[in-house]
Amino acid sequence: MDPKELKVVFGGNYKIDVAYKGHVVRTDQPVRDGGDGTAPSPFDLFLASLAACAGYYALAFCRERKLPTDGLGVTMTTERGEASKMIDKVTIAIDLPAGFPEKYRFAITKAVDHCTVKAHVMRAPRFEIVVKP
Repeated sequence: MDPKELKVVFGGNYKIDVAYKGHVVRTDQPVRDGGDGTAPSPFDLFLASLAACAGYYALAFCRERKLPTDGLGVTMTTERGEASKMIDKVTIAIDLPAGFPEKYRFAITKAVDHCTVKAHVMRAPRFEIVVKP
């Protein structure tokens, strides 16, 4: 399989798996949308990937500087627009460990701001949909 290829595999009902780089990511739709609710929806995984990416950058920042990580946490919340029903605001909150050096507070915020998933959202790629014979 091409390392840039994500292969969609249809399961029962609305269960859809994606094979990528030797891993399988399982998705399903919520019951209210006709699925069985057995796995996160694709959109839930998108949000989770954004939060996980922010967490990675926070953790890497601390580890690179040999700062304690006990008590380090990242929480992401979203707000939807009333009319659009789309997410208008994403807030990423960083809980710092006790005794975290004051001199690094701004720097860890900048590190988390470099999240790769966020960067791709901010500079969205072109999408092309083709039908194969």
